[in-house]
Amino acid sequence: MSRSALVGNVTAMLSDAGFVVSDRCAIRPKSFDVAARRNEDLLLIKILGNIDAFNEATGHEMRRLGTYLGATPLVIGLRSRDEDLKPDVVYFRHGVPVFSPDTAYNLFIEDVPPLIYAAPGGLYVNIDGDLLADEREGKDWSLGRLAGELGVSRRTVSKYEDGMNASVEVAMALEELFEAPLTSPVDVLEGADDVHETDATPDDPEADPDDEEVVAVLTRAGYRVHPTVRSPFKAVSREEDDTDDDVVLTGHSKFTKAAEKRARIMSSISQVTRTHSVYVVDRAKQDAVDGTALVEREELEKLRDADELKAVIRERAEPEEAA
Repeated sequence: MSRSALVGNVTAMLSDAGFVVSDRCAIRPKSFDVAARRNEDLLLIKILGNIDAFNEATGHEMRRLGTYLGATPLVIGLRSRDEDLKPDVVYFRHGVPVFSPDTAYNLFIEDVPPLIYAAPGGLYVNIDGDLLADEREGKDWSLGRLAGELGVSRRTVSKYEDGMNASVEVAMALEELFEAPLTSPVDVLEGADDVHETDATPDDPEADPDDEEVVAVLTRAGYRVHPTVRSPFKAVSREEDDTDDDVVLTGHSKFTKAAEKRARIMSSISQVTRTHSVYVVDRAKQDAVDGTALVEREELEKLRDADELKAVIRERAEPEEAA
């Protein structure tokens, strides 16, 4: 299957599942292909035939964007090396959850979350420690008795009851012993970090030297500016006080055909992520591109604070949205 067809299939599946899906980020380099929202669940999704193409820099950018936008970064792919991804298994690459389209279908369409995740050493599941302890005590078994049945140490059984995850083989043995389900699903949208320890969110990259002046103006206006290197926008900017959670996707360049294309993609992404978008240009012949406000560099420098910038964005973007 071509990557274009795969992207089309995944976005169609997301739409069928009730997600609002952004336009595809048809630019390079790019850390994600589409943004998708269903109610309060916001996803940033990279779609690949071979997940080995997902590198560390892209993973770091997706994790940063997930933090800034309140989104879950995900990779949906078909295979790793020459092996297809197993159904209903969550993998991890550079701290980002990865799974197959079939797993995505079960999760988003059938509402059946995966039970298994891959980690060094094999496949694992979440054991409900409290339920395991209840079942063991209900049989009047000691920790030692259960350890003997499983062929593990008493300390290991104690750790299972304290919340340590188990291999698939151990989980199957436990469920056979007690004739009861003892596993809990991997919460991909909320709790992936619970089963996969990752480093802290990677630091922001340095701003492009050509953008330093724009970054300085936004900072002076009261925004924290988070530069990006693999996105349709140059930065994610958030008000320092965070009182109204105002987030602006920011672009900057000469106003060319390529810039207009970026501005359109930014508009689509901002609608899905519930943010604003603004593109800073040297000269503008129109007020906006779709929902992305165009602001000339000299005009931006005259804005005194975040409220003035928000007023300009609303004034220029809203008529386009209503058209």
